[in-house]
Amino acid sequence: MRMKKFLFMLLAVFTVAVLAACTANEEAGEEAAADAEVDDATEADAAEESGEKVLRMNNLEEPTSFNPSIGFDAVSWDPLNNLMEGLTRLDEDSTAQPGAAEDWEISEDGLTYTFFIREDANWSNGDPVTAEDFAYAWKYMLDPETASPAAFLGYFIEGAEAFNNGEGSADDVAVTAVDEKTLEVKLEAPTGFFLDLLTNPAFFPVNHQVAEENPDWHTEADTFVANGPFMLESWDHDSEMMFAKNEEYWDAEAVKLDKVHFAMVNDTNTQYQMFESGELHTASIPPELSDELIDGDNVFIGDYGGLEFFRFNVTEEPFQNKKIRQAFAYAIQREDIAEYVVKNGVEPAYGFVSPGFTTPSGEDFRDVNGDLVSFDPERAQSLLEEGMAEEGYDELPPVTLSYNTSDTNKAVAETIQDMLNENLGVEVELENQEWNVFAEAQKNLELQFSRSSFINDYSDPVNFLESFVTDSYMNRTGWSNEEYDELIEKGKTETDEEKRYEYLYEAEKMLAEEMIAMPVRYYNTVVLEADEVSGILRHPVGYFDLKYADLEQ
Repeated sequence: MRMKKFLFMLLAVFTVAVLAACTANEEAGEEAAADAEVDDATEADAAEESGEKVLRMNNLEEPTSFNPSIGFDAVSWDPLNNLMEGLTRLDEDSTAQPGAAEDWEISEDGLTYTFFIREDANWSNGDPVTAEDFAYAWKYMLDPETASPAAFLGYFIEGAEAFNNGEGSADDVAVTAVDEKTLEVKLEAPTGFFLDLLTNPAFFPVNHQVAEENPDWHTEADTFVANGPFMLESWDHDSEMMFAKNEEYWDAEAVKLDKVHFAMVNDTNTQYQMFESGELHTASIPPELSDELIDGDNVFIGDYGGLEFFRFNVTEEPFQNKKIRQAFAYAIQREDIAEYVVKNGVEPAYGFVSPGFTTPSGEDFRDVNGDLVSFDPERAQSLLEEGMAEEGYDELPPVTLSYNTSDTNKAVAETIQDMLNENLGVEVELENQEWNVFAEAQKNLELQFSRSSFINDYSDPVNFLESFVTDSYMNRTGWSNEEYDELIEKGKTETDEEKRYEYLYEAEKMLAEEMIAMPVRYYNTVVLEADEVSGILRHPVGYFDLKYADLEQ
């Protein structure tokens, strides 16, 4: 395959945090990373010299926001998961267990949840964590004026979708602070994974008194209040963050680290060099070193629920035609992209729902629903010819593939460009855009054919599939199908789990038949960890947790 000619020029960058569409900054090159390397060391070094346990990590780049309703990406989620805590928290087995809530009751019909917040749950400023803090945060997320990208996650709550769509009021949202430490939540329909859903940072509380006095409370370290294992001690924007143990946290005795230092280096080779020199305790593996390092004793490899895929804009030519979309999908050799471009043990994606979701029968969802798209260049060519004939095309209209800036994204885009040329004879132009510009353009249906990534927000296969219902914030394709919408609704509300999964199988097959999105590869977690590090929890669906992390001194 011609693609192999590119292997030496495809210096793909892979890190787990990029998975949520968090991309490199054009200014975050090696020179800037080297400067950050020098600056970041100072505060961490001083803490270590005083005898404190300081875990050194890399957050790639500046968090989008530490407002839980707004920071809907991995560079925000991972830090937030250690600064704050929801009603539930994932344990060592990645199961939702008591967090800020010490207990809860569920009504017999599965619709009403009553949470009892710990008496000793406090904010880092000493204020008690209250039921009103949760009610305030969730209604703020759902307020249409907030424009939270996470709002759809709250639609399981009675009245939430109507409020978010401007058809209801905050008073209609069935989240009630019964008293200071009791929160009542009513759902639209029984939702078996609701406790897991609440581990998502979008459902973290906000100290409502602090937020009402200062709406920008989350933008600086000296105004930020935390209720999790750590507090935000300092924040040098676009450079570094220092977390300190939160002594007001209800389970502070379980926290072994004194501090966590986050660098912001968005270059795989630079952060690997920092790991080698002891300036980072964890790092991702540069793709060109994958074969050499992947089997090392200090490498953590784990599942990670997510998918890299490419969206077709069905409102723009030529992708209004289903067969042309299918042709593009069948022309891509996913195995080569996974093995030679991204590397680090990632798996090619022949379906949309990533492996790791257990069905009611105990099987993996991915195994049950099988491969839905494969590499078949002959079929691709035939579909392209049929689609062009249906549209009356003598030649295909120009196609531009857009991707958000990052070395990995560029490498994958260039490989797809080459495969489409080789297998379909289609010339595709490439364009890259910085994340904020790219995301806005994709949301506004301004991009014709564009890269996307999805990281599961909660542990259920409906989470990815619901992205493509009509008018979903996550749809970004212009596609709408009433039958699909109905399947997803049943996939959320059906109480018979076997029937519910049948609806989800059917929905995924419809997504593959319509091919409004082209799956490429699944994500995984591959991390180098220094020998002295222990106890970091890395959940297949969720965010890394430093509550139990430790450093051997």
